Amino acid sequence: MTLALALYQPDIAPNAGTLARMSACFGLSLHIIEPAGFPVGDAGFRRAGMDYLDRAAITRHASFKAFEAWRAGERRRLVLCTTRGAVAYTAFAFAPDDVLLLGRESAGVPEEVHQAADARIVIPLVTGARSLNVALAGAMILGEALRQTGGFAAART
Repeated sequence: MTLALALYQPDIAPNAGTLARMSACFGLSLHIIEPAGFPVGDAGFRRAGMDYLDRAAITRHASFKAFEAWRAGERRRLVLCTTRGAVAYTAFAFAPDDVLLLGRESAGVPEEVHQAADARIVIPLVTGARSLNVALAGAMILGEALRQTGGFAAART
């Protein structure tokens, strides 16, 4: 089992497409928790994902409840990437089968999702800065998780 990336009700198709492309490039699965704020596969999503979308392992979950049922069956830890995180992502010990969850661009995730998370991590920012673009934040955190778990070497095989 390898790391996986999950998007909670994504709002912006190009961000989701960029994350799908990144997942494909590293051989990771991408989970989209519906409803999305756009038709998955729309022009913005496809433009950002380019021809990599054909290589992307994308699973759509009808709801957070459906996603949680999948995750329970897989026995995978849920690591929520949030501005309300308790631990800096660089100080967190990632496991090779973690699912990294990114929140909705406009609103993050609701309290029930915070409560379901096994860990909540944050990218430390300067005082007064609220957040980064979700695709950029996902890339930073996934890069650290891949580094820690040896996932970059696995992507080369």
